[in-house]
Amino acid sequence: MISAKMISANQIQSTYQIIKPHIRRTPIVEVDGADFGIETARLTLKLESLQHAGSFKARGAFTNLLTRSVPAAGVVAASGGNHGAAVAFAAMRRRVPAKIFVPNVASSAKIQQISAYGAELMISGERYADALAASEAWVAQSGAMPIHAFDQEETLLGQGTVALELEEQASDITTLLVAVGGGGLIAGIAAWYQGRVKVIGVEPELAPTLTRALAAGRPVDAEAGGIAADSLAPRRVGELVFPIVQRHVSTTVLVPDDAIQDAQRLLWKNLRVVAEPGGAAALAALSSHRYLPAPNERVAVLICGGNTTAVDFER
Repeated sequence: MISAKMISANQIQSTYQIIKPHIRRTPIVEVDGADFGIETARLTLKLESLQHAGSFKARGAFTNLLTRSVPAAGVVAASGGNHGAAVAFAAMRRRVPAKIFVPNVASSAKIQQISAYGAELMISGERYADALAASEAWVAQSGAMPIHAFDQEETLLGQGTVALELEEQASDITTLLVAVGGGGLIAGIAAWYQGRVKVIGVEPELAPTLTRALAAGRPVDAEAGGIAADSLAPRRVGELVFPIVQRHVSTTVLVPDDAIQDAQRLLWKNLRVVAEPGGAAALAALSSHRYLPAPNERVAVLICGGNTTAVDFER
């Protein structure tokens, strides 16, 4: 196993070569900041919402399935929805059994995806922590291989490939805003940049997981509510995640639910891009002016997930 403190750009590069044939190289789009209520001439959006299974999570899922030995019992994952959909998708592609545990707050869009990819779906408890406990019990019973949503080395390495791609696509950015749930995405990204870019975590006010951890100097429990609870509210950040974030993430910003909804609407209005609440949270830090870029900052935002039924094409 690789120590989280030892994750390097070289390891992320090696991981990328392994998973590259199985993931999408998601595009960036340059937009006028004024369209999003931001006083900056240019804003770069990385559209990871266009990744397989609708979020960046496919990167970590494929890393686990391609670098670990999968038993006959297959794989198991606990998820608010996106990680489960990604593991189900990767398992379908690799033709291995998958069992996915999700809490009651998982959105119908994500539940439908998991089932459509052929995984066995189990709805257990009110929040992610409940689904995780149920998945751990199943691992003990079945011998299936667990794939943790964020607190696992392979998962961190996979998520770090987002930053590798972004640096190739937009090498001049100075600041990157990233939504935070359990912290796997921002930790992988921070491990790639290692301070060369200012990485800022964005959390809902009702799920200040990383903000609380940084204040306490260690992972601690936080509220797990709000509009993005199915993707950004795991109760606490990962133990492997925290040292990386503590060292390489500049700060965190908290945003209210109404700002997240406004960011979703702006993405649809200006780009016809569909983002789920968690996927739009990082943009909300800018559009709500909770984060104000300096005049010389070259800002990028990760749109990390698009699994929602918010746009109804039946009307």
